[in-house]
Amino acid sequence: MIYLGLLLTMLFWGGTFIAGRILADSVPPPDAAFMRFVLAAVTLAILTRLIDGHLRLPPKSQLVGLLLLGLTGVFSYNICFFSGLRYIEAGRASLIIALNPMAITIGAVLLYGERLSLLQCVGLLISLCGAFLVISNGDPAILFSGGFGWGETAIIGCVISWAAYSLIGRSVLKSMTPLSAVFYSALFGALMLFPATLVDGSLPNPGSYAAADWLSLLFLGILGTAAGFTLYYRAITKIGAARSSVFINLVPLFSILLAWLFLAETVNLSVLFGGAILMTGVYLTNKKAAPRIFSRQKGG
Repeated sequence: MIYLGLLLTMLFWGGTFIAGRILADSVPPPDAAFMRFVLAAVTLAILTRLIDGHLRLPPKSQLVGLLLLGLTGVFSYNICFFSGLRYIEAGRASLIIALNPMAITIGAVLLYGERLSLLQCVGLLISLCGAFLVISNGDPAILFSGGFGWGETAIIGCVISWAAYSLIGRSVLKSMTPLSAVFYSALFGALMLFPATLVDGSLPNPGSYAAADWLSLLFLGILGTAAGFTLYYRAITKIGAARSSVFINLVPLFSILLAWLFLAETVNLSVLFGGAILMTGVYLTNKKAAPRIFSRQKGG
C-alpha cells in the first residue's frame, strides 16, 4: 500500500502540470494559485486533525520559518508555475522542474556544508547537460541567441523557489510534524497570494470559471497538494526519505503521458533524450556513495 500510495502521488503531481496548463488559458496566475491553496489549506486542516490527532498553533519560534515557507514554496512557486504554463508545454515544464533535486543538493552543499561523492558530482554535471537540452527545447544554441523566453524563466523560478522551500523546511520540521508545517505554509502562502489577485483591480470571480477550471482547481488543491503531500510524508515515515524520493523521477513521465492524453501535446525526441540524461544525473546525484570529496567548510 505504501508503494501504491507513492505511485498515486507521482501521478497526482504529474497531473498538476496538465491542470495548471488548462487553468493558464482562462484564469490569471495569481487567482489560480490563490484558489488552489485555499482548497489545499482547508483539506490539509482536516487531514492534519485526523492524522496528527490535533491542529495546534505553531510555535512562535517557527513563525518566521513558516512565513518563508509560504513565500517560497507557495507564493513564488505558484506564481511562476501558472505563469510559465501560459507559454510552454506541460510535459516540457515537468522536465525542467525535474531539476529540483539537483538544485536542493547544490543548496545543501553551499548552505549546510553537506558533502558530495565523486559519483554525485558527476551526476550534477550530467543533470546540467540534460537540462540544457530540455530548457532549450532541443537546441542549446537558443540559450545564447535571445530565444530563451519568459515561460522557461518562470519554470526555472519554480525550481529556485522549491529548493529554498525544501532547505528552509529543515529547521521548521525539527519542532513540527510534516503535515502541520505544510498546512501552515499553505495557509500563509494563500494569505500572501490574496493581494496579488487584486493587481487587476478586481477580486477573483470563481463564479465565472468553467467546469474544466473548477475540476482543475479541485484536482490541484485536494489531490495534487493535500493528498499528494499526505501520502508522500506517510511513505517517508515507513520506508525513509531516500527510497521515497526515488519515485519523484516518475513525475515527468506521468506528466508527458497525461499531456499527450488530455492536451494532445507532443515532445520532440531531443527533449525526451535530454530528459533521460537529466533523470540519470538526478539518480546519480541522489545515490549515496563514498568517498566524499567535496564540501563547503563552515566560515569558508
